[in-house]
Amino acid sequence: MAIFKKDEKVSKEKEVSTDANDSQKSDKTKKALVLFAGKSVDVEYVLTKPHITEKASMHAENNVYVFEVNKRANKTLVRNAVKELYKVTPEKINIVNTPAKSVSSRGIKGMKSGKKKALVYLKKGDAIEII
Repeated sequence: MAIFKKDEKVSKEKEVSTDANDSQKSDKTKKALVLFAGKSVDVEYVLTKPHITEKASMHAENNVYVFEVNKRANKTLVRNAVKELYKVTPEKINIVNTPAKSVSSRGIKGMKSGKKKALVYLKKGDAIEII
C-alpha cells in the first residue's frame, strides 16, 4: 500500500512542476506543441527533417512532400505537426517504414540505419516552402 501512496505524491509533484513550466514557456514554444491523446509532443520530435532527393523533388511538383519522421510517429501526429509548422492541412498521409539492413564493405560488416518517412499530400493550391 505504501507504494501506491508514494506514486500519488510523485504524480502531484509532477502536476505542480508542469504547471510552473507551462507558465515559463514563451508563446512561440506553446504554438510548437501538438496535442495527441492528451499528451503534448514537440513538432521537432515528430518531423525530423525534410527528405530531399531527386524522387522527392519530383513528388513536390505534384504537391506531395516527403519528411523523415520519428520511429514512433504515426499519421495523426504527422498531420498535426504539419498543420502547426506549415499552416496547411494535409489531404492524405502515407507512412513508409524502411528497415535497417546489414551491409559489408571490404570484409567489414556493418548496419545501414533504417528510417521512417511520411509522404504528405496537399491540395492543389497549397504549398510548403522547404528550402
